[in-house]
Amino acid sequence: MAMAQAGSRGGAAMDFYAVLDGTIELLRRHGRVSYRALREQFGLDDARLEALRAELRYAYTERINDDGHGLVWTPDPSHPSEAERRQLTVLFCDLVDSTPLFGELDPEDLREVMRDYYDTCGKVITRFDGYIAQYLGDGLLVFFGYPQAHEDDAQRAVRAGLETVKAVAQLNTGLKRRYDVELSVRLGCHTGFVVVGEVVGEERHELMAMGDTPNIAARLQSVAPPNTLVIGEPTHHLLGGYFNVRSLGTPPLKGVATPLEVFEVRGEGVAHTRLDAAAGPTGLTPLVGRAAELQLLRDRWNHVLDGRGQVVLISGEAGIGKSRLVHALTEHVAERQAWLTACQGSPYHQGTAFYPFIDLFERVILQFRRARSANETLDKLQSFFLRSGVTLDAELPGLCSLLSIPTGVTEAFQQLPSDQQKKQSMEALLSIVRRRAEQRPVVFVVEDLHWVDPTTIEFLGLLVDNIR
Repeated sequence: MAMAQAGSRGGAAMDFYAVLDGTIELLRRHGRVSYRALREQFGLDDARLEALRAELRYAYTERINDDGHGLVWTPDPSHPSEAERRQLTVLFCDLVDSTPLFGELDPEDLREVMRDYYDTCGKVITRFDGYIAQYLGDGLLVFFGYPQAHEDDAQRAVRAGLETVKAVAQLNTGLKRRYDVELSVRLGCHTGFVVVGEVVGEERHELMAMGDTPNIAARLQSVAPPNTLVIGEPTHHLLGGYFNVRSLGTPPLKGVATPLEVFEVRGEGVAHTRLDAAAGPTGLTPLVGRAAELQLLRDRWNHVLDGRGQVVLISGEAGIGKSRLVHALTEHVAERQAWLTACQGSPYHQGTAFYPFIDLFERVILQFRRARSANETLDKLQSFFLRSGVTLDAELPGLCSLLSIPTGVTEAFQQLPSDQQKKQSMEALLSIVRRRAEQRPVVFVVEDLHWVDPTTIEFLGLLVDNIR
């Protein structure tokens, strides 16, 4: 049985002017966008990217600068934005012990290292819709909640912080090889009300947030151990059960008079969905008013037990109880010892191919903790499926590539053309689902289909065809 919970999502390629408008909006929001980010966001090839650059250079000569690595937006100094009071989550990121590091590097090498560092951080921040307000030496001041507000800005900031630590660690592989240096970062995050707007003068034009929040975020960064994220109590209060945190007590923060409880964010928490977070330690209240819908799902499940595969789509407005209905079904099928596999789309990873499955493997199999070596991680992956009665043979290269496990089995796979890699990855995932279904009934749930990447949508179409 396969089940997909979704809204709708267009699959056609964007037309040129839609890409143009989208690029301008990204520049206005973030100030700068790299060419690599534009490629991933809009699926651009070399010809379309060059056409986009040419049009922007012609139509926005005074507003957009092409620096060779990306595009930079120059606001109109004659029209500063009105200052406004907002709740912001501010993320402050800084390099650890940068002074001795910089003294070891040739100035040209230092420029390349810093460019890679800023580019790496910028890609992560853009993915979570943050706004880089200022570059402060080797640090970044980032706003979540301005100019675009989201209901989950605190979560976005924390996820961006955790992903920045990971991204810098991956960047270090190349930096160590090329320059014999490695970077470490500290991050601080705080939520509060500020007055935010542009400050304009004869020689000054920048975005400022007036209030204690940016200062406290910087102070929190200063008490963070290397490669960790520290948050204040207001941010912690907004996170629900989505993250594992450890209290650091109330350390003294320079310039902050009122004691503030501080937390180190350790990683993802046990709550994976909004429903998990809402349930909390007391569990969910009984399901009311969905008897007919639940009975329909149970009838379809009975067809599955008879060997007739079923596909069900649940769609509707946000907040009407789609996830709660799915949860009620999973409780029912668990009593029949079904094999439940649940994955979820993410608004932060719509450009990452197969992301729901990558997240599923990371969360369930690897539990967000990599082994000390790639071979140990590979053994962990194989052992999990072996305990489930599924041996990985032809599927192994595709899965290792999806999960970025650098082993010998992936080298030949990664030399294949991209369309062949995608095809083999789909066949590997399909084979795993099929072989599980040969052993016992399977409930395969995909939540938030409207956030799923196009490649996953293509795979789900293939899965539906096989179920039929």
